[in-house]
Amino acid sequence: MPGTLPGSVVQIGEFELDCGRFELRRNGHPLRVERKPMELLILLASCEGRLVTRSEIAGRLWSREVFVDTEHGINTAIRKLRHCLRDDPDHPQYIQTIQGKGYRLIAPVTVVSQQAESPAAAEAPALHLAALAEPTQNAGVAAAPSHRFERRQTRWLLWFTMAAIALLAAGTYGGRYLIHRHELASANIRSLAVLPLDNFSGDPAQDYFADGMTDELTTMLARDSNLRIVSRTSVMQYKKAHRPLREIARALRADGIVEGSVARSGGRVHMNLQLIQADSDSHLWADSYVRDADDLALPDEAAQAIAKRLHSSASVTVPVPYVNPAAHDAYLQGKYLWFSSGMTDSGKYFQKAIEIQPDYAMAWAWLSMYHGGLTVAGLLDPRIGMDPMEHSASRAMQLDPNLAESHQAMAAVLAFHRWEFAAADQEILHAISLDPHNAELYHLRARILIILNRSSEAIESEKKGMEINPFQKPWELMYSYLAARRYDDAMQEGELRLKDFPTNPRLLSLTTDAYRCRNMYQAGTATRRDTTDIATFSFACGALSISFASRLDEATANPQSAAALRRTYEQGGLHGAVRWQLARRATRSKAAYVSPVELASYHALLGEREPTLALLNEGYNLHSPDILYIQTEPAFDFLHADPRYRALVHKIGLAEAQP
Repeated sequence: MPGTLPGSVVQIGEFELDCGRFELRRNGHPLRVERKPMELLILLASCEGRLVTRSEIAGRLWSREVFVDTEHGINTAIRKLRHCLRDDPDHPQYIQTIQGKGYRLIAPVTVVSQQAESPAAAEAPALHLAALAEPTQNAGVAAAPSHRFERRQTRWLLWFTMAAIALLAAGTYGGRYLIHRHELASANIRSLAVLPLDNFSGDPAQDYFADGMTDELTTMLARDSNLRIVSRTSVMQYKKAHRPLREIARALRADGIVEGSVARSGGRVHMNLQLIQADSDSHLWADSYVRDADDLALPDEAAQAIAKRLHSSASVTVPVPYVNPAAHDAYLQGKYLWFSSGMTDSGKYFQKAIEIQPDYAMAWAWLSMYHGGLTVAGLLDPRIGMDPMEHSASRAMQLDPNLAESHQAMAAVLAFHRWEFAAADQEILHAISLDPHNAELYHLRARILIILNRSSEAIESEKKGMEINPFQKPWELMYSYLAARRYDDAMQEGELRLKDFPTNPRLLSLTTDAYRCRNMYQAGTATRRDTTDIATFSFACGALSISFASRLDEATANPQSAAALRRTYEQGGLHGAVRWQLARRATRSKAAYVSPVELASYHALLGEREPTLALLNEGYNLHSPDILYIQTEPAFDFLHADPRYRALVHKIGLAEAQP
């Protein structure tokens, strides 16, 4: 084996080590392995199960480098290697630690193929692979005459003494240098992103648990440190993305990156984490945690360790209330579905969490947001969704009034159910004071401010939300510009966001509406040549007006419906597309809830006064949340002089329409 390792491809358990390419693969996918851990793996593999001492590792891997803390370097390389190999140090399958001596590769190593060493491999390691594969002692050197040996021995003794003195001095200086370097690196980290933890359970059904641990570690870091922590939804776009860390960090505007893995099996949770300084791609900290699955303090423990390493611990640490592990698991499943395609199925898991632990405040808050979110989105009849929304928010407030999510849920109740808009604004401000890094809170406040006709403040709130998290809802600032009738700003914002999200249906729909409104209210202003293409695509997604741009029906995912709508638009223009959509929603309303206010918006686009007013009054009687935005919807502007419309606005308690 040692004679064949350089340039070879070898199988180590479920991993494939390509020495020629200097690459480690799992299931054919290359893994991100830094230089020193890779060199260490090649060294261990070359020794065919022999114990490799720490001094031998230091001599092979760090012999040409000065001012290096080899003890720390070896520990770090072993941690990183175990992280890549998914190896549990307590129950190793790959790397065995021999306390006080060194390490041994215990997994079987099989040569798959031999190949010439590639140029990339020759450049990547600091030492030649062949040198790694050499035995510790060279038994083939012939014995020299004794007098020559004595002279050499004397000369080597002198050199050794001088080197020892030099190394002692260098070690003292080097140790101080390393400490200073790490302190400087820590001082340069002011923002941190926790990349999605890899699910190493071997079961895709455990993805929700890995995402949940990512979320909770992010939350705990925001609580336990004074760093700016990138939001969960911002980092989730990089789940399973094989991109350079520096590139990811630049996109997230993060100085530091936390990455790792988590596995849950046999009643145990194993989490590996490492902290990396983004600009230099240098390792600052790593640790492995093995805990009982019922120990929910793991994310908090890890967050405190990271904050301490970066000298950024919060002055006051808030105690974490007890949560039943089974209730916590159900809650994690609910949040996983909420942020994925299973939003409508998430509620049953929040409900399950509450059934297991009735005093679980966070689960009550999310159950309230589940009912409110579906109702405000027009997916649930307000007569069904609003009372559970308020009940759940009230329970969350009773159980934990210091929880930002409790106040977030109550602010939504005050705004969309009770129509107490000023009180809602005070409630959401309280939530922001408790969690100023939560972008969702700024989005909700912007919507409340739009209802209050405080458009400038709404735009500023959205800018803060977008600064914290520009990825989750890239259309929100554009919506606020449209509600303020700032169409040029809306188009500029839309074009900027479409560069990053070119197929986002809500952005496309709002862009269409911006051009429609600009033509309607700023006659004679030129529009872009591709407006029609954007409009056609947007209509195919099933959204036509500002207030209802977020409502996408089955035409989004149905190519036949999208094609039919495109043809209708091409043949009948805007009115043809509106009538097509109106007919679809009228048919659907016979079997499922469709907001009367949404139907009114289509009649308004057609200029049909009487059906528009009748449907708006029906929406008021149903207490439909979307009626709160009729003053900002340009489609209804032709009604503003009608006394019946003005009476309706007065009953709702809305501010006067903008001129």
